[in-house]
Amino acid sequence: MGKFLLRVIINAVSVYVAVAILSGHILMQNNQWYAYLVLGLIFGLVNALIRPVLMIASCPLLVLTLGLGTLLINTLLFLIAGWIGQGFQMGFIIPEQQFWFAFLGALIVSVVSLILSRFLMNDKQKA
Repeated sequence: MGKFLLRVIINAVSVYVAVAILSGHILMQNNQWYAYLVLGLIFGLVNALIRPVLMIASCPLLVLTLGLGTLLINTLLFLIAGWIGQGFQMGFIIPEQQFWFAFLGALIVSVVSLILSRFLMNDKQKA
């Protein structure tokens, strides 16, 4: 349970950093702290449930692009998490559906999540 809660908090902080950096281009519907926690939970569930299916379905693309297709999958998962969050009035909106800001947001979430995971999770929790 502790690993799950820590992962949700890491996701929430990562989404917060992405929204803060791209503040004019990614808009939160609800800017309260709990909205980021809910969005972190949604983002974790999307990554746990949809990501494996997309990775298997796009395996030829991933091999062909030497893994760079993973960036597109991360962008799609970022957009899906925001879209699901909108149903709870806690998601984010990318005005005019600009792909590059979703791409940058997913990239920021990935980098911040990686850094926080390395610092906050000990070796037993990483497994």
